[in-house]
Amino acid sequence: MSKIDVFAALGGNPVIPVLVVEDVAHAVPMAKALVAGGLTALEVTLRTDCALSVIERIANEVPEAIIGVGTVTRPEQFDEVKKAGAQFVVSPGLTPTLAQAALDNEMPYLPGAVTASEVIRAMELGITDLKFFPAGTSGGAAALKGFSTVFAGVRFCPTGGVKPGNMADYLSLPNVVTVGGTWLVTSEMMNNGEWSEITRIAAEARAQADGILAS
Repeated sequence: MSKIDVFAALGGNPVIPVLVVEDVAHAVPMAKALVAGGLTALEVTLRTDCALSVIERIANEVPEAIIGVGTVTRPEQFDEVKKAGAQFVVSPGLTPTLAQAALDNEMPYLPGAVTASEVIRAMELGITDLKFFPAGTSGGAAALKGFSTVFAGVRFCPTGGVKPGNMADYLSLPNVVTVGGTWLVTSEMMNNGEWSEITRIAAEARAQADGILAS
C-alpha cells in the first residue's frame, strides 16, 4: 500500500473535532466557527442521514476546512464520500477490503486499532497512522504508552473519552500526534446557534494542545 502521511494531510491539527450534524443548515456556520478557533481538520461522522450533504456544503463553502468523514465501515462509502468532497476518511476498525478501498480512492485513511493484534494487522497492510477508539474504554493513555515501546513508527489519534482534562495525558506521548474530540461541538450549541461559543472552545483547545506539544 502506498504511504500517505495522514497527519500531514490533516494540516498538523493537534485536535480534530468529531462531529454529529443533524441539520444541513448548521454545516457552514459550524465549520466556520471551528476554523475561526484554529481547528481546520473536521471529522463529520456518517451517523446521520444528512452527513453527506453536510460534507458537501462544507467542502463547497468553507475552503479553509480540511473536511473528512468518520464512521466509514463499508468500501463503497469511500467513493461516495470522495464525490461529496471529503479529503480524508476515518474508520472505527480496519479490514483488508477497507484498506484497498482507501488505496483505490487515493484517500488519506485513519482506521481504528486498539489491540496489539489489530496494530500488527494494520502494519502488515502498510498502515502506520491509526485511530485509537474508543480510547477511554480501551486502556487510554496507559495503553498507548505501552504501544510506544513495541510499535516504533506507529502513530495514533486517540478518540473517545478525550477531554481538556486528560488531553495532556495523550498528547505528551511520543506516538500521539493529535486527538479527536466530541466536546467541542454539541447538538445543543448548534441548535441554539452558539457559533461564537464554539469558536471560543475551539481556540482554547488549540491553545492547550499547542502548549502541550511545545513543552
